Amino acid sequence: MKRPARRIGLLSLAGGVVAAATFALAPLASAAAAVPVSFDCQGKPPIGAPQQIKLDTSIQADAPATVAAGAAFEAVLTPDPMQVPTEAGGFSVNNLRDLLLKVPVPANSTFVSATLTGGSGLGNGTPVVAQVGGVVNVTIPGPIAGGSTMQLPALHLNLTASGAAGSTVETKLAGTSYDDSALNFTANVKAGFFNIDVPTSCFANPSPVFTTSTIG
Repeated sequence: MKRPARRIGLLSLAGGVVAAATFALAPLASAAAAVPVSFDCQGKPPIGAPQQIKLDTSIQADAPATVAAGAAFEAVLTPDPMQVPTEAGGFSVNNLRDLLLKVPVPANSTFVSATLTGGSGLGNGTPVVAQVGGVVNVTIPGPIAGGSTMQLPALHLNLTASGAAGSTVETKLAGTSYDDSALNFTANVKAGFFNIDVPTSCFANPSPVFTTSTIG
């Protein structure tokens, strides 16, 4: 049985753009059920204090409800499309780049491989996926232009059920703080006569469980 899932002067200017442009990504309508994800984000403009804003999106997911001990299986996480604004607070959004989404290898499983499929509106760079230190990193170089619709690629996690019978394998996002983040990106915005980069880090708060597979 498949489990559906429900499913980023000059001082004040930079702060306003961070709040309005960097975090004004809105999920587009989807016919499928999705796990909502509420990101707590912090943008750090080159001048001034960091800005904290919420970013709401959604992710759909699939994984078997049960899996035999020692068996291979796949969990798939598919972010829903999001709209990047052309303008926020009266200032132009140039692009987003260097997006990084982090998913830990679930407890009670062994990582085999990870692949990406789909995705659109992601700029000229090629998305890549790699597992480092028990965390699967999806990197989107971009740049993703302001005003475009983007959909991050689906992440296919190929795992082996390595836990004891009765234990569960849960997929979720990494991170519990700005310094231990689940999502990172850089927003390039036009503030007056300046184009500025605003590095941003986010973690899901609360962090939802997307799928649960029980080892039988």
